Amino acid sequence: MSQYQMEEKVAFDGKKVKVLGPTFEEGKPETSINWRQKMRNREEMLAYLKTGERYWFGDEWFGSEKRKTKA
Repeated sequence: MSQYQMEEKVAFDGKKVKVLGPTFEEGKPETSINWRQKMRNREEMLAYLKTGERYWFGDEWFGSEKRKTKA
């Protein structure tokens, strides 16, 4: 990606502003990423999984994690 693309949008007050356009490269990854290889030991894997379970199924959430309806 040699240069960023700018797009012209209308702001909430009606003025036209320039915003940064898409900055990603299109396509699919060539290889899959195995999340287990990122973890150093068993404790890190368990902490990762517990965090995921708390996010989707927990009742004691805080701030932006709070859902109006349970998953």
